[in-house]
Amino acid sequence: MSTTIPVTPTTPVTPTPTVRPLTTRDAEGLIDAAVRAAEGIGVRGSVTVLDAGGHLLGFRRDDAAVLISGETSTRKAYTALQLDAPTADLVELVRPDGLFHTLPTALDRPLLFLAGGVPLHRDGRLIGALGFGGGAPEQDHRIVTEAIAEADLA
Repeated sequence: MSTTIPVTPTTPVTPTPTVRPLTTRDAEGLIDAAVRAAEGIGVRGSVTVLDAGGHLLGFRRDDAAVLISGETSTRKAYTALQLDAPTADLVELVRPDGLFHTLPTALDRPLLFLAGGVPLHRDGRLIGALGFGGGAPEQDHRIVTEAIAEADLA
C-alpha cells in the first residue's frame, strides 16, 4: 500500500545576506586608533575588542595605565555588546530611579555601566564591541567613538 504525502506550496526563503565578521586585522586597527585618540588627550588606559559572541579579539594596556583599566575596558565592551548600545547611553537607566536599575545586580555577568563601551556594526548588523578604560568616563567615550570613526566601523 502506498501513501501519498500532500505537498503544500511554500514561501520562497530569502537568504540572509552575510556580513563580514570582525577580524583580528579590524581589532588591531581599532586598538591602534584608540591608542592614538587616548594619546591625543593624554590618557593612559586599556582597550578591548570583542567579537559578536563576546570573545576577546584584541586587547592592549598602556604600560602606565592603572591595572583595573583592563577589567573596566573589557566590561564596558561586553556591556555595549550585550545591550547593543553605547554604555554612555545606559548610565541614566541604571540609576535608582531608572528603568533598568536592578540590571547590574540581576545578572551574573560582567556588566559595567560607565561611558567607554560602544557596539560595532557592519551593514547594520552587530559584529562586536570596543571598550576603553583608564580616563574619565567622558574621555573613554570620546576615545572609542574617535577610534570607530577612524576605522570606519560606525
